Amino acid sequence: MALPMASTASDLDRFYREEFGRILATLIRVLGDFDLAEEAAHDAFAAALEQWEREGTPLNPRAWIIGVARHKVIDRIRRQARFDSRREELIRMAESDSSDSPDGENAFRDERLRLIFTCCHPAIADDAKVALSLHTLCGRKTEEIARAFLTAPATMAQRLVRAKRKIRAAGIPYEVPSAELLSERLASVMAVIYLVFNEGYTASSGDRLMRTDLCAEAIRLARVLVELMPSEPEPRGLLAMMLLHDSRRDARVDQQGEMVLLEDQDRARWDRGQIAEGLALAQCAGRIECAGPYAAQAAIAAEHSRAIDAEATDWKRIAELYERLSELSASPVIELNRAVAIAMAEGAEVGLALIDSIAGRGDLSDYYLLWAARADMLRRLGRWSEAAESYTMALGLVGSAPERRFLRRRLEQVTRQNSQLG
Repeated sequence: MALPMASTASDLDRFYREEFGRILATLIRVLGDFDLAEEAAHDAFAAALEQWEREGTPLNPRAWIIGVARHKVIDRIRRQARFDSRREELIRMAESDSSDSPDGENAFRDERLRLIFTCCHPAIADDAKVALSLHTLCGRKTEEIARAFLTAPATMAQRLVRAKRKIRAAGIPYEVPSAELLSERLASVMAVIYLVFNEGYTASSGDRLMRTDLCAEAIRLARVLVELMPSEPEPRGLLAMMLLHDSRRDARVDQQGEMVLLEDQDRARWDRGQIAEGLALAQCAGRIECAGPYAAQAAIAAEHSRAIDAEATDWKRIAELYERLSELSASPVIELNRAVAIAMAEGAEVGLALIDSIAGRGDLSDYYLLWAARADMLRRLGRWSEAAESYTMALGLVGSAPERRFLRRRLEQVTRQNSQLG
C-alpha cells in the first residue's frame, strides 16, 4: 500500500539522508559484507527514485528499501562469477532474517551501535576507524570525510578500501563486543559519535546549517554508551557536551534560515530542559578522577549555557578550560578555539597574534574557520582591507550555503568600510 501523495525527488533525498545509515547497518548485519551491502542499498534507492514517484511512498519505506536491496543482492550474486566461492552462503544470508532493524530491549541489538563497534575493531588502523564509521553510518561521501580530516580525498579513499578489506579478510564479527572488551574501543566509538554530531550541528555542505537528524542520532547513541558503561566519565561528558550545544539549535538560525552567531542569539529560545540535563551530566563527568577531553568540552559548553547573555560569558574561564583541553588532546583546532577565547577575554590584538602564529605553521591553511576567525579579529580592530582578504580566503574553503552567505555579508561590510576610508 502507498500513501496518497506521490513521492518527490526531494522527499527521497531527505529520506536517504535520514535513514541511509540505519538501512546500511541492517544490510551489513544480514550480508556480512560492506561493499555488497552498500551496492545493494544504492541500487534500492535508485529503484525507489523511479517507483515511488510513480506509485507513491510505501507505508514502511525503510522495510521497502531493505527488501528491494536483498532481492538486488541475490540477483547480483547469481550474475557475478566473482562471488562463486561464497555464492550459496551469501544467497542464504540474503534470503534469511527478513526483519527490519531490531528494536529489542537489549541495547546490544542496536544496529548502528554494532556497526560503529565493528568499524572500530582494534585490527583496523586508527586513521580508518572513524572514517569508515562516518562513511557507513552517515552515508558521507569520501570528499566530505577527507575535508573533515584535513586530508586528500584519494588518501581517504585508500583508507576506506583498506579498512573494508581488513574486516572481510579478518572475519571481524558484526557485533558489540563483550563487556571486558568495550573499553579498548571506547575512544574510537566516541570519536565517531562526536563527528556525527558535528556534521549535524554544522553541516559540511548543503543548503542547511544543521542536520537535526544527525544530532538526534548522535545524542541517542551517546545515551546508549552511558547505559552500557555507567562507570566511565567520558561518555557522560560527550553526552553533556552534545546536549548543551544542541540546546541552542532553535536560536542558531533566524526566520529566513540565516546563521546567527552565539553572541547574537536569543537565549530565551535555548532549550532549558536540555541545558539542565547537560549541566548535571557535565558536573558528574567533571567530578570523576581522570576525566578526559569530552568532560572538558562539556565544561566549556556549560560556561556558555550558564551565561544569561553574551556579555556575562566568563571568557577567561573558557580560555583556561581550552588550555586544559589542549593538555588532554592537543590539536591546532583546539588551539584556534583557545585563541578566540583569549581574544574575547583580553582583546582582539592578542587573539590575532595567536591566530597568526597558528596560520604561520600552516597547520590549518585549508580550514575555513581559521580564516574566518582571523577576519573577525581584523574586523574588530578596524583593519578593513586585511579583514576582506581573510574573509575571501574563508569563502573559498567553506562548504555549507548558510555559512557562505554569512561570510559574504561580512565581506561586503568590511569592503564598504574600506571604501569609505578610501
